[in-house]
Amino acid sequence: MMVFIPMIYALFTSFMAGPPVNMHWVGLQNYQAMFSDKTFLTAASNTFLYLIVQVPIMLFLAMIISVMLNDNRLKFRGLYRTAIFLPCITSLVSYSLIMKTIFAPTGIANKLLMDVHLIGAPIQWLTDPFWAKVLIIISITWRWTGYNMIFFLSGLQNIDTEIYEAAEIDGASRWKQFTRITIPMLKPIILFTAITSTIGTLQLFDEVNNITKGGPGNATTTLSQYIYNLSYKYTPNFGYATAISFVVVIAIVVLSLIQLKAGGEDK
Repeated sequence: MMVFIPMIYALFTSFMAGPPVNMHWVGLQNYQAMFSDKTFLTAASNTFLYLIVQVPIMLFLAMIISVMLNDNRLKFRGLYRTAIFLPCITSLVSYSLIMKTIFAPTGIANKLLMDVHLIGAPIQWLTDPFWAKVLIIISITWRWTGYNMIFFLSGLQNIDTEIYEAAEIDGASRWKQFTRITIPMLKPIILFTAITSTIGTLQLFDEVNNITKGGPGNATTTLSQYIYNLSYKYTPNFGYATAISFVVVIAIVVLSLIQLKAGGEDK
């Protein structure tokens, strides 16, 4: 009951407008306003861009790294696993400052790229709309790849090694073993991490707010950050902010159902 009452009240609030102390019923106006709200449309496109680009990259890296670190012949596996997992438990403030320092105009990233002659002038990671998005994608990937790696490792350790031994005897290459054995056997884990990563990306707030503040302009703003701004940064508009929140909820439900269907899960 303590869970459903706030949800029902929030839904009721999404049909209202005005200051918090004097809200009035406006029906579907909040939902209709989204179609002409350029900031909302920009935030939505940014959020789905991160989802489409970053989530597949992150899950693929997590899977590849987990396969490498599951090899019994690899020394110091525990050290490598810990090092890759550490970013997701690192203080967000510290992590944001590190990213800003590394990707500053005179930072390590630009210096390395210029030293290998990939670029002729420093990239403006924080002030160029395109590169600011790239920086957010890099930051999220760095922070959460290790988290997803743990799930893949747990799945790999439940696969009978005799299956790989039989495949090797039959002459299957490492790549064929990966595509024909590892990926199918990890299907439940892939589905789980895809859904949780989708939910996390649609609710993305911390990295954007701490690294770019949604800038330059609104180039990196996400739906969650826009909801926060509507509630606490701009003139409070809780009704409109709540309406956008329910749009995010609907997107999460729809995408999760699509992924469950694509994964062949009936339940």
